[in-house]
Amino acid sequence: MASWPILSLVTFLPLAGALLIFGLGKAEGEAGDRNARWIALWTTLLTLVFAIIAWSEFDPANPGFQLVEEASWLGGGVSYKMGVDGISVLFVVLTAFLMPTAILCSWTSIEDRVKQYMICFLVLETLMIGVFCALDLIVFYVFFEGGLIPMFIIIGVWGGKRRVYATYKFFLYTLLGSVLMLIAILYMWATAGTTDIVKLLAYDFAPEAQTWLWLAFFASFAVKMPMWPVHTWLPDAHVEAPTAGSVILAGILLKMGGYGFLRFSVPMFPDASLYFQSFVFALSVIAIIYTSLVALAQEDIKKLIAYSSVAHMGFVTMGIFTLNQQGIDAALFQMISHGFVSGALFLCVGVIYDRMHTREIAAYGGLVTPMPVYAFTFMVFTMANVGLPGTSGFVGEFLSLAGAFQANTWVAVGAASGVILSAAYALYLYRRVVYGVFDKPSLRGILDMNSREIGTLGPLIAATIFFGIYPKPIFDVTGPAVRQMVETLGVSTPHAPISVSEPVKPTEGEAPAAEEHH
Repeated sequence: MASWPILSLVTFLPLAGALLIFGLGKAEGEAGDRNARWIALWTTLLTLVFAIIAWSEFDPANPGFQLVEEASWLGGGVSYKMGVDGISVLFVVLTAFLMPTAILCSWTSIEDRVKQYMICFLVLETLMIGVFCALDLIVFYVFFEGGLIPMFIIIGVWGGKRRVYATYKFFLYTLLGSVLMLIAILYMWATAGTTDIVKLLAYDFAPEAQTWLWLAFFASFAVKMPMWPVHTWLPDAHVEAPTAGSVILAGILLKMGGYGFLRFSVPMFPDASLYFQSFVFALSVIAIIYTSLVALAQEDIKKLIAYSSVAHMGFVTMGIFTLNQQGIDAALFQMISHGFVSGALFLCVGVIYDRMHTREIAAYGGLVTPMPVYAFTFMVFTMANVGLPGTSGFVGEFLSLAGAFQANTWVAVGAASGVILSAAYALYLYRRVVYGVFDKPSLRGILDMNSREIGTLGPLIAATIFFGIYPKPIFDVTGPAVRQMVETLGVSTPHAPISVSEPVKPTEGEAPAAEEHH
């Protein structure tokens, strides 16, 4: 048990900040807006500090749940229970890391209803962190579904011209899948007599029930990822969302689907996961290839990056359902890396959109001349999106392909073609926006990135390059929890496993395994 309620503090501190902004009263004008911005920024920075403290108190060698807090809530087996393991703790830190970025990038671009805007983001942070900390199914569901509401408001109020269409599409898609998940949760509660996730992980559901439960959870998580063919809400939501909304949507909300697969679908329904493995592989490869081709045809920068996100999430689902150590480790790393890279790419779009108020690729060209700092920053994240060695994007993609090769060679070959296509659309975008002749009259007088924008993107550049060169801190945290999950699954692969974390020491009387190569 946790010596102090660190996870509850990290979860509900943003909500306290939101209440403080709400308590500012009806003070209008610049003073009220300025106070709201500063309260939101300091609240998210303080949340980040406590999230890092929680990470520092986490013991990576222990594969179980840590920092556990529990209190009675609804009765009947339902309690307020929080805790993290190697699979969830890094998502808490990622969420806390990206939120100050979202506040900073909105500093000058949002001028209407600033207090309400900041309240929405702080409430959203509480709900997102709650998803990754919840150790009770009902608590998880409340946080998971609650996150829809502030994002619905953010896109619907501060979005673009077609924001109402985009918000309803986003809401209906995600809600439809979640209704099926709620039915499955109620069945699990009735069958197992508890909604405690730790106890449910040890509960053996009947094989027939596993199939239906897996499909119900899949309906919700596949939309959230989003997987092909239920991905169509994402490009519309991204295009209409304000820049900060796109950053959080791509950086955190999409990861909830992958986290759900790893927390529920794979460990709770292992027989069904193995049965549907080929099905998920097929959807993943289609997503990687199809959405990459669609991205090549886009004329809107945000839409191109949105389709790129769907393709990269295809690598994540492929890695998760390899059901081996390397594939799952790679999927987790890819999700963390994608949080940095895709969030930063949307920030890069926001930088030029704030100046030109258009996202059309054709409106730009030759930006390297007036905006050299921007050109360098955009290049770093374009290379990371492509998967250039030395960036975090390479580690996740390479290891997920290696994990897929162990499970199914043809899946790995199909997914590898997506790496080539991602280079095609990403470099095509970069060449058209940054290079070429700087001769468009509308671009005259455009200014390079200011200190606030550099301060917003700087930490993301540092994280992308640091974890690309030295991914060990992430694998040290995820490795033991993933190894325990894979051993519980007991799935054998036709190839010798290649571990990305320390090899398991043989127990007494057991022959030592062949030396693993890193």
